[in-house]
Amino acid sequence: MVKFKNYVKAASLEEAYALNQKKSNVLAGGMMWLKVQNKVKMTLVDLSELGLDTIEETEEEFRIGAMCTLRQLELHEGLNQYFQGVMRACTHSIVGVQFRNGATVGGSVFGRFGFSDISTCLLALNTQVELYKGGVVTLEEFQNMPYDRDILVRIIVKKDGRRAAYLSQRNTKTDFPLIACCAALKDGMWHVSVGARPSKARLVTLKDNGQTEEMAKEAAGCFRFGTNLRGSALYRQHLAEVYIRRLMDQIKKGEGDGN
Repeated sequence: MVKFKNYVKAASLEEAYALNQKKSNVLAGGMMWLKVQNKVKMTLVDLSELGLDTIEETEEEFRIGAMCTLRQLELHEGLNQYFQGVMRACTHSIVGVQFRNGATVGGSVFGRFGFSDISTCLLALNTQVELYKGGVVTLEEFQNMPYDRDILVRIIVKKDGRRAAYLSQRNTKTDFPLIACCAALKDGMWHVSVGARPSKARLVTLKDNGQTEEMAKEAAGCFRFGTNLRGSALYRQHLAEVYIRRLMDQIKKGEGDGN
């Protein structure tokens, strides 16, 4: 169990940022992974009073606060209606409702976990992240940035007309994904992300030629896959190719609900 010597409920992002510059201090998101560590830290910095737990919809975008829970993402009518249920699809297999009521979107995205369903899904969309000091960058760029002491404020998903769908494979229902795939189509271009390879999600873009089997093979060939206890690299590559083709077929047929 992780232990802290001090607890501070931040009154502003500036205060939270200043406290977070000390390596012995920790920001509290959902604490779903933090609490299973066996460490002693100096100060736990609570962000719960900073108004980062809402999802705002405008004509151009969705603005998802970093402290929004995965359950909020799963149930948000606007997001799921606009993106054909893809948010529900990428969240409903993550452990259980109790876990999703605590885990935060910001925690998942900032952690850049290899097993993240959330990052895999968001990468295929036109997604940006807003950092307190680093400003707004694309999620793809953020995935490749080194870890630092900045604060993730919100995730911004643009309404650009993409049609999207999501699939993952798990050895058991609530386990980490063996492979996770998301595909989105806009203006004849496919945006395909694959995560749990078992490394963190990556994105490739290719032009639609009408041959989903051929495109799926090409897309899967752009990723590097690894082996761990859940599956081999060859198995992951095979699954990715199959699932990418299914997603493309699903979107082409106009279904795109991720189920």
